[in-house]
Order: sequence, then C-alpha cells, then structure tokens
Amino acid sequence: MSLSREDIVIHLKEIVGSERVITDEQVLQKNSVDRFRKYADIHGVFTQPLPAAVVKLANTQQVSDVLAFMNKHGINGVPRTGASATEGGLETVVKNSVVLDGSAMNSIISIDIRNMQATAQCGVPLEVLENQLRAQGYTTGHSPQSKPLAQMGGLVATRSIGQFSTLYGAIEDMVVGLEAVFPNGNITRIKNVPRRAAGPDIRHVIIGNEGALCFITEVTVKIFKYMPENNLFYGYVLDNMQTGFNILREVMVEGYRPSIARLYDAEDGMQHFTHFADGRCVLIFMAEGAKNIAQATGAGIEEIVERYPECQQVDSKLIETWFNNLNWGPDKVAAERVQIMKTNNMGFTTEVSGDWASINTIYQNVIRRIRDEFPHAGDITMLGGHSSHSYINGTNMYFVYDYNVVDCKPEDEIDKYHNPLNKIIVEETIKQGGSMVHHHGIGKHRVHWTKDEHGSAYYILKALKEVYDPNGIMNTGTIYPIEK
Repeated sequence: MSLSREDIVIHLKEIVGSERVITDEQVLQKNSVDRFRKYADIHGVFTQPLPAAVVKLANTQQVSDVLAFMNKHGINGVPRTGASATEGGLETVVKNSVVLDGSAMNSIISIDIRNMQATAQCGVPLEVLENQLRAQGYTTGHSPQSKPLAQMGGLVATRSIGQFSTLYGAIEDMVVGLEAVFPNGNITRIKNVPRRAAGPDIRHVIIGNEGALCFITEVTVKIFKYMPENNLFYGYVLDNMQTGFNILREVMVEGYRPSIARLYDAEDGMQHFTHFADGRCVLIFMAEGAKNIAQATGAGIEEIVERYPECQQVDSKLIETWFNNLNWGPDKVAAERVQIMKTNNMGFTTEVSGDWASINTIYQNVIRRIRDEFPHAGDITMLGGHSSHSYINGTNMYFVYDYNVVDCKPEDEIDKYHNPLNKIIVEETIKQGGSMVHHHGIGKHRVHWTKDEHGSAYYILKALKEVYDPNGIMNTGTIYPIEK
C-alpha cells in the first residue's frame, strides 16, 4: 500500500530534518515544471501534479537515505539542481513525487592542476567553477548558453553540449569520473582515470541518464589552459546556407578546430546581427588556445573562406562583442518574463543533428513545411535557424521560432504550438537520417524511479558488471542494481 502525502513528508523529515523538507505550495508549484512551461508559469497556471515535497539535500549520504526510502515505498523522484532545463524533464508528472534538490551540495572539492582536472559537487554552478578556474589560468572549456544558471550535476545528467564543443567536446568528453547514488541507496564512484578499455565505459550509463537511473552527486571534469589573449574572431556575411555548410565542412575536414563554428540563416541572423547582416546569412568562427595553434587555425579558416568570393568579411570587433554576450543569466530570464507578459510572444529552439549530405535538406524542408503547413502560421513572428557544434562527419542545426499566444490559454499553448511545430521538425529530420539532440516535450522521457516500471534498467547495470567484471577489479567501481 502506497504512503499518503502526509506520511511521505513525515518520513522525509525524519531522514533529513524538517528544515530541509519544503511543502510550501508556491515552492511546490515552481518545482512541478521547468522552463518548458514558462508561459504557464508566468501566468500562475500549473497543470502538473504537485510534488509531495522538495527535499534540499545536504550530502551524498542524505541522497542515499532518501532514495532508499523512496525505493522501498515506490515513490517517484525528480532530481533537480540549477533548474535551467527547457525540455520538460523536470516536470512532476506523477502525483506525490519528491523533488530531490541538490543545489545545496555546492562545494568545489578540488582543482588539481597537476592532473588537469577539477572535482565539484552536483550543485556547483558552472559559472562559479569556471570563474575560480579562470582566476588560476584554466577553464573547463564548457560554456552552454545557460552557464550562469546550470549546475554540474544537471549538466552531466542531461549530456550538455557547450558553445565551444567544436574544440573541447561536449560534457561526455570532459567527464573523467563521478559519484552517483542508485535508487536502492547504493553509492558508486567511478574513478578519475584517463582511459578505460575493460568492457563498456560505465560513465556513459550515467552521463545523459536524465535522472532515470541515478542521482549524480559529484563530478570530475578535465580542465584546459585559459589563454583569452590569443582569441581570434572571424565573421562573414553570405547569400545562402548551402555555401555556409560547405565552408563549415571544409574547415572540419581539413582538421581545424575552432572553438566556435556557427552559421545563421538570414532570419535568425537578423535577431543577433541586425547592425551588419543586412538580410544575409552570417558565418562566425573563433580560434583560441596556444598562440601558434590559434594563429594556424585562423589562417586556415581565412584560406578556406577565400575560396568563396561571395563571402564578405565583417569587423572582428562585432563578433567579439557578440561573443561577450552569449550567456543567458538570471537578468535575461527576468527580462524575458517581462517581455512575454507585455507582448505575448514566445521563443523556443529545437536542435537536431545530421551529416553533411543531409543537413541542408533538413533545414530547407523544415522551414518550408512550417511555413506551408503550420495551422497557425499567421501567429509565427520569427522562424529561422543556425548551425553550430560542427563535427568531422556533420553538424547540429537549431530551429528557432517565435510565436504569439495572445488568444491562447496558458494550459493549451503546448498542444497548439509546441507539438505541431516539433512534429514537423522531428519528421523531416528522421526522413533524412538525422537525429534529435533536444526538443521540447515530444518523446522526452520523464523521471520515475518506480521498480515496477523501470526495474529492468537497473538489471542492465548488473549484467554489465557480471559479464565484464566478475572478480570486482574493473576500474569503474561497483554498480549495484535495484532489486524487485
């Protein structure tokens, strides 16, 4: 028999102390959603079941004790740190879930210059860690737009990709080791070693699990030398996206690794570069690192772009100014809320990934279909896109759309706008063999730590352990499954 809401709260207070268990209704409402439902949130409309409580966790042992209790009684949990997510993954879709808030676990444990790694608890904001590193001449190399908001546990749980990933890689390339707690309360530590070859890399069971398999309590990431004095900025305007994709591909295939490689179409470019874009596409690069490397990368980019005489270079200071205002902090979130209330205009981005042969077709087909088929096309105030995070075999494409919801109830907005728009993006991406990277709501799994529904996931971990490490010597540590 399941516990009542009141009993859940009583037991949680016994485990962590009453001051760490929050049941205020307004707090519960805010913790029932993430920024996916920002329009409803702004209007005070909360349609998801409220959690039974928000638990402010203090340390790994508290995480273990709370999860063991929840696992025993079949209580669903939603891990949460910086709450900067925009995809609905933090929604409490099951009644009397418990929000497991790790933001108070915010200690930077070590900055190890000798081994070029830093270790931080899950609630350390990325920007705090980054600022401490930069003060010593180092960087994580990770810079998602949400850097001032996002925290280390959430970045790893959501397989975050930063704006400098073309050079440094995504979060999965940066994680050295970590500590996590599984639903039965068992604590596992994956060692901070540079290489693994004893079977599957268990880190990748945990990285990107979105809280469905475990609660990440501590993260160790690589660090790099920080040399901003060597940064070089390049900006160009051009007539079409295909030319831009061709240039991006040549830069990557010829072996150059700019930290930023980004292509905007005319519509999206006007949102950021109205002072010089003049209705054309915009191509941006940034080279960084050691002086000789940055200069060689910059020279290579210039040589490649010169093959396309239709590209016109712009003043590098314009790109540097854009670069210095990339991140989205609390002030911009607050300003966005005011703007939404004033204009009833919403803006979202959906990210896809495709190879070089298909990415332009995906882009063209999505733009065409939304313009032709979206039933509320008259409400769309901006539709465009940009490419970023380029790889040797392809690139990512972001579809950016704004729409007006003046005649829409907050609780209906997702069905009226998000779902039809994303359905088109999903369909056209899959048709060309591409993949979704992130999108709002559609197909996004929700986090339910319930034995009956998800017990099999934990037995995957047990099977990996038994097949690859029967004698307990694997350098990834011990993984314990939940038992039914």
